Amino acid sequence: MFGYQKEQIIKRFQRAAMDTGSSEVQIALLTFRIKELTEHFKQHKKDVHSRMGLVKLVNRRKKLLSYLRETDPAKYTQLIADLELRK
Repeated sequence: MFGYQKEQIIKRFQRAAMDTGSSEVQIALLTFRIKELTEHFKQHKKDVHSRMGLVKLVNRRKKLLSYLRETDPAKYTQLIADLELRK
């Protein structure tokens, strides 16, 4: 199930035809995974190991967002709006 959704996310946020590793794509994939894990924790409140993985994902996304903000502020604001993030 994640494979099909992953392809859709990549197609939506890629810069060029074969782009799968740009900052925008990585941030979008991390955001999708973070939302999935957040839903998981609503049922499994004591899953500490997965929660540690969630913290790592959030920190990686934060670093990528700060990189994108420094290099291309216009793409940063567009991505924040598209992903409906708080900033």
